[in-house]
Amino acid sequence: QVQLVESGGGLVQAGGSLRLSCAASGSTSSINRMSWYRQALGKQREFVAVITDGGNTVYADAVKGRFTIASDNAKNTVLLQMNSLTPEDTAVYYCKGVSGYRTYWGQGTQVTVSS
Repeated sequence: QVQLVESGGGLVQAGGSLRLSCAASGSTSSINRMSWYRQALGKQREFVAVITDGGNTVYADAVKGRFTIASDNAKNTVLLQMNSLTPEDTAVYYCKGVSGYRTYWGQGTQVTVSS
């Protein structure tokens, strides 16, 4: 089992930055990739970024060049640095971990960007 806990969300003005953290606990050695997703009110959950255990990263077009995903393996933490935020980035951000055929989700953290 893996437990994921997100933190770092909050309210920020457009153009500002936030850094989200996802702390993993439990059978973390089995995780082979970690992702961030987000879900805006009334919309479907969408992919934001992923990092594999080999350090490869992929970003959604909407955040490319503004967001950076990174892992701190010593702390079992995945970070999402978000810069140049816009109101369109307002959503609940979720951390997702994949271990073989199992998928784990955190409870989410709210990010609100004011114009």
